[in-house]
Amino acid sequence: MPSVVNVAIHASQFPEQVRRDLIESLRARQVNHKFHYDSVKQTQKWLALHEAHSPARTDPDCSATYERGFEAAAARLRERERGERVQVIGLGCGGGQKDARLLELLRAEGTRCFYTPSDVSTAMVLTAHQAASEVIPGEDCFPLVCDLATADDLPEVLNQGTPAEAARLITFFGMIPNFEPQEILPRLFSLLRPGDPLLFSANLAPGPDYSAGMQRILPLYDNALTRDWLLAFLFDLGVEGADGELRFGVEDDPAGSGLKRVAAYFHFLQARQIRLGADGFEFKPGEAIRLFFSYRHTPGLARALLEEHGLEVAGQWITKSEEEGVFLCVRGPGLRGSNK
Repeated sequence: MPSVVNVAIHASQFPEQVRRDLIESLRARQVNHKFHYDSVKQTQKWLALHEAHSPARTDPDCSATYERGFEAAAARLRERERGERVQVIGLGCGGGQKDARLLELLRAEGTRCFYTPSDVSTAMVLTAHQAASEVIPGEDCFPLVCDLATADDLPEVLNQGTPAEAARLITFFGMIPNFEPQEILPRLFSLLRPGDPLLFSANLAPGPDYSAGMQRILPLYDNALTRDWLLAFLFDLGVEGADGELRFGVEDDPAGSGLKRVAAYFHFLQARQIRLGADGFEFKPGEAIRLFFSYRHTPGLARALLEEHGLEVAGQWITKSEEEGVFLCVRGPGLRGSNK
């Protein structure tokens, strides 16, 4: 990795905006997921968790499933004679391992690749940049720190730094579980240009019984590494372990979509005050703050959600465990059931 890396920071992650988002999280008792990736320490905890429990790291068939999706996306670019120069945009890039493998495949076909790893975490973006730099030249990598949920000018921002004639391939791996679908899917639609492939992955509840499948995957969340990662947010604010307990459970989507999700709440057993400068937040015994949620889909529910929001599914690949799905999508004629 070079001694200097230029990283673009979007206004959605400027300190004053981050502070406003943090205050809103504490006020609403619902933590914005981005605050679990805010520091280098949290990023390292998440990477350790990902290495230990992510099917992409522990299940060889999961890696093969992603590989089939990569090959299909590359073939789609070739069919449209748009494969000579490609900008790969990793939305919520995480550690960038999957994007790096995709770049490797495209490069093997003679494609000039440009890469935009994007995440709310500077540490994550730099980790993804490092992974990509083993495949493509550093000058063809354009790291971007931004909040995907609030960066309204992202279509214009993503055009910066790469050739206008380059085709675009967007990845959105492992991110949909932590967003309300009715908010993030219209945003994905707005980022896609006609003909742009979108590689999208969803965590699934295995088996024919949705509720039973949710119980089967619960230990992937309710474990020591996840607890250590999630509690880092509260402990950094001055909360102590004796102040309460972290509880995991399965709940229905409050919006009534029919989806289910795993949620983690910290229940206070004794009073605790959190101060952010002049702002104070009182938590009384019996109160709870939601630290995390993760939607689990079925293939059918995932397809229905995507198509409802104008994202046509051109291919899907499901792991043998039925716990992960990869979907190749393109922009359809318009949104259905959305406010856009």
